Amino acid sequence: MVRVHGSPDERPRRRGQGELEAQVLAALRQAPGPVTAAWVQDRIGGKLAYTTVMTILTRLQAKRAVTRERAGRSFEWRASSDEAGLAALRMRKVLDGEADREAVLARFVTALSPDDERLLRDLLVLPEDDPDAGADAGSGPGPVSDFRDEPQPEPEAGAGA
Repeated sequence: MVRVHGSPDERPRRRGQGELEAQVLAALRQAPGPVTAAWVQDRIGGKLAYTTVMTILTRLQAKRAVTRERAGRSFEWRASSDEAGLAALRMRKVLDGEADREAVLARFVTALSPDDERLLRDLLVLPEDDPDAGADAGSGPGPVSDFRDEPQPEPEAGAGA
């Protein structure tokens, strides 16, 4: 079957998961300040409906990747996260949906390349001059559990790597 450009049988290219969100975030990061959904729609081009842009913005707000402020009868939007932040939010959402967090994290870490594993280890080390590092800054970085939001039990005396 031969398809003629512009014919009803021609389907537009299907976007990858998160592609529109990334485009909207990129537009918001380039904005001079808080902007309207119409401004975003204009910047990302294409033939996206205004309602589609609003849906994307609303989803990004639910993920805490954007914020909005009331501006008259509508809203103005601002990026609160970049693409790396959005990817981190997606990763956290997947992790939060799993019952055995330890197993998921262990499988993730064992699948990392040596370079990525080294980078992760470097990122997990607390700087010695960090006032939030705890009273015993000379003991080195704590376990990974120290980086969670919830309070952690104190390590036992003499325990260590």
